[in-house]
Amino acid sequence: MSQGVTEQLAAFVADASFSALPDEVVAHCERAVVDWLGSALAGSLEPPAHMARQVVEALGVSDACSVFPSGRSSAAGAAMANGVASHILELDDVHKGSTLHAAAPVIPAALAVAEREHATGAAFLLAVALGYDAALRVGEAVNPSHYRFWHPTGTAATFGAAAAAASLLGLDRHGARDALGSAGTQASGLWEFNADGSMSKHLHPGKAAMNGVIAADLARVRFTGASRILEGERGFFHATAAEADPTRITDALGTRWKVAENCYKLHACCGHTHAAIDMALEHRAARGWHGAEAVGDLREVVVETYGPGYEIVKEANPRAPYQAKFSLAYVVAVGLLEGVVGLEQFGVGRFRPEGVVHAEVAALLPRIHVRVAPDLTAKYPAEWGTRVTFVHGDGTRVSRGAAYPRGNPENPVSTEMLRAKAHALLAPRFGDGPARAALAWVDGLREARDMAAHTRQLMAAMEGKHG
Repeated sequence: MSQGVTEQLAAFVADASFSALPDEVVAHCERAVVDWLGSALAGSLEPPAHMARQVVEALGVSDACSVFPSGRSSAAGAAMANGVASHILELDDVHKGSTLHAAAPVIPAALAVAEREHATGAAFLLAVALGYDAALRVGEAVNPSHYRFWHPTGTAATFGAAAAAASLLGLDRHGARDALGSAGTQASGLWEFNADGSMSKHLHPGKAAMNGVIAADLARVRFTGASRILEGERGFFHATAAEADPTRITDALGTRWKVAENCYKLHACCGHTHAAIDMALEHRAARGWHGAEAVGDLREVVVETYGPGYEIVKEANPRAPYQAKFSLAYVVAVGLLEGVVGLEQFGVGRFRPEGVVHAEVAALLPRIHVRVAPDLTAKYPAEWGTRVTFVHGDGTRVSRGAAYPRGNPENPVSTEMLRAKAHALLAPRFGDGPARAALAWVDGLREARDMAAHTRQLMAAMEGKHG
């Protein structure tokens, strides 16, 4: 009897070694970690992260692992709290084929277990690579039909968190399979939160990270999990996707590392909006606008996008900051008017229960029309494309389009830009010195002999520096 895909993925996780990782894959892991760290530390100062820490503190008294920005908890608790913090600002990474944010669930799980087990930095980086592979491959296998109801960062990424933890615990093939089985039976995350902009989206990666750690810890003490959790008759594929492609799990497994396909976000909002924002910023620059001139110059803006993305970002007049992060019309308007879509563009003072109250944005919003384009839908998820047509007051029409947002591998940003992004998130909140210490922490990962000691240095630099 041939091995099923769950068994093959477990064997891959159990047999992998850092020495076998190509150097460019290690570099991709470091890029992913530096991008994650900026979002996670900055996000840890936000109210939802504080709420998560309050709950984690009540779960136990262990101080084995770091909780951002300055706490301690058990591995499972730290994974949850840091996972929640990682996803709040909507600046963490994303992957096209799986429509999944891997850093927020995978890296907190890997860091927590690496600290508790006093693992090397190399073992941590290997766990990150394996976690990305498992999460993104499972996400690709069930996408796009899974995305209709399920948030893959909470569901598919649970497997990634478990894979990362299993690697750090040194589980054998049977143990890794049990960890995946227990992870899969916990995997969840529904899109209904988007109807009212609730905090559940932050919870999804936190719970995925926590569940992955728990699944691996259970497997270490021989607690068994479903051996065919992915492909079984009542397994993850059948339960959560109208159509699944199990071959995505094993395609080029061990030779095509998925972390190399990672996409990095330059705008503080849903990734489905980014290509259109890029076009808005491009048009603003081409017209030479420096203020809110777009309000007087534009008669209409038609934004075309792909169907699954449209269902997430179709809100036309958001009533709260988090809804605005999922409003294609809002972020295009902001890009045209302000030339940037950063955290400040989602301030609470811009919204009321009746909708957007920021004067210029509110004036432009009714002229922005978002539509589904069948040809763009047909290319999704391989492409996250857009076409934007700008109609000016004199009747002039200008169309701009892109298949990939900036930050995608096909439209890449440099490592230095990612480091600058992290520094820009951290320096205003913690100070320049701690921001540089965070970057140095990433730089020292390959040589770190003990992730507990290495991370205590990072936490010491952050201690008392946040407001």
